[in-house]
Amino acid sequence: MDDSLKTQSDVAITTEDVGFYAGFNRIVALSPKLLIGALIVWVGSSPSAAGDILLEAQNWSIANFGGWYIFVTAFYTLVCLTLGLWPRTANVKLGKPDDLPEFSMFTWLSMMFGAGIGIGMLTYSTAEPIFHFAANPDTIQNLSNGLEADNARNAFKWAMLHYGLTPWACYGVVGISLGYLSYNRGLPLTTRSALQPLFGRAMSSSLGHIVDIVAIVATIVGLIVTIGYGVSQLASGFFNITGAEWLVGEGGKPTLTAQLLGLILIVSASCLSAMSGLQRGIKWLSNINMALSVFLIAFFVLFGATLFAFKAFFYTIWDYLIALPAMSTTVWQGSDSETATALKDWQGAWSIFYWAWWIAFAPFVGLFLARVSKGRTIREYVIGAMIIPSLVCLVWFAFIGGTAIDLELSGVANGAIVNADISAQLFATINLILSPELAVALSVVIVILLLTFLVTSADSGILIINTLASGGNQNHKSPKHVMIWGVIFSVLIGVLLAAGGMDALRSVMIVGALPFSVVMALMAVSLVKTLVAKEG
Repeated sequence: MDDSLKTQSDVAITTEDVGFYAGFNRIVALSPKLLIGALIVWVGSSPSAAGDILLEAQNWSIANFGGWYIFVTAFYTLVCLTLGLWPRTANVKLGKPDDLPEFSMFTWLSMMFGAGIGIGMLTYSTAEPIFHFAANPDTIQNLSNGLEADNARNAFKWAMLHYGLTPWACYGVVGISLGYLSYNRGLPLTTRSALQPLFGRAMSSSLGHIVDIVAIVATIVGLIVTIGYGVSQLASGFFNITGAEWLVGEGGKPTLTAQLLGLILIVSASCLSAMSGLQRGIKWLSNINMALSVFLIAFFVLFGATLFAFKAFFYTIWDYLIALPAMSTTVWQGSDSETATALKDWQGAWSIFYWAWWIAFAPFVGLFLARVSKGRTIREYVIGAMIIPSLVCLVWFAFIGGTAIDLELSGVANGAIVNADISAQLFATINLILSPELAVALSVVIVILLLTFLVTSADSGILIINTLASGGNQNHKSPKHVMIWGVIFSVLIGVLLAAGGMDALRSVMIVGALPFSVVMALMAVSLVKTLVAKEG
């Protein structure tokens, strides 16, 4: 092994010189494969029993650590906003003083949005407001009425809680930490480097290996949920285009066969894109999906509930910002009444699930954002990676979700959107506002957008996993290791879908994200300590 690698820094990561793991740290590269392999064997050997156990583990995690998820994400948000507003830190550049951004503003924003949210917007731009339009903490407490006009503003407020500043701050903590410590301090672009100011050279040892392994595992569990939702919506999209009955089953839910075929398609394309690197496949796919996203939004601006959407957009900004402190820090855990239990259950099913999802996504998206943000200041990062994406998400909710709510309020939908499967609600919406022929045409655009978002997320994830396993080497994209991870993702998602569908994927993620939430909290503390000492 090359013990001299990166000895110029305070974090030295050994890698293999020759053999199958040449260029990789064997422990970091192999351990996640063994852990995920064991999970695959266990779930595959007894899918039904494994599904039940995973659900029990999820419920235990929510019951015991739900409050932790709520408070720690609020902490991430506070840290990022403070760093972006405080002049002494806001003007700090991620890189040397003469470093210039590698990517244009459009490409930079496209890559961040595509990797960070992509498929989530296509699935939840309709589903999130519609679900909260039917039920949310305000309706549970009888402050408004589900599916009535007085609950519309509340629906958008709660939707933005899960897609606004707080989730993007999860990425911000990781991205700013890794960007600053790598480009300004010369540390390797790996998760462990963010903890070096707290633990020093211990990050070069087994403790550092554990941190990177935890980050890789979190990345895996976050990606499997994203891809799982994506292939489900992909199946619904193909059904809306072709009408092929084998694609969907009871209640309009995609069949396992359709999901598995979509999975093979996505992972294969992702591996090819990952091997091409940032400047080719990922860059161009990001630009394509951003262009298609703009087209889709423009369509709803022109043909959706435009006036309703504009009102929703501006009302929500006010409602969300006013309610954010309370929404971000309230933990419902009572069981002394039916209302208290309902609030606790809602928070577990929605907020805690989302915080786990965003945290699980944070290692790879945060590192990816650090990789593409060299040369930009912390203020630019906070604006470009937190504020602008939050506003873009609101635009999606207002115009796409707002159109769905307006159709339900006017009676046109008559429950067709509310009662549709989550994977089909966007398609149900366009079916109501377009002729059958035009609905098919727009469905084709959405399916293409789904494919580009999914491939962008998956290939970025594979690229980052290899970066973490290779001691921060940003150019290490060994084809054989890319393919191995592609196979692992495919098999893992496949057995979990067979074991319990999306519920099993959600359970693995909520449990698997917990260790990395602790790492992220330490990263935030380490970042503040470093910047205050350096810039104060």
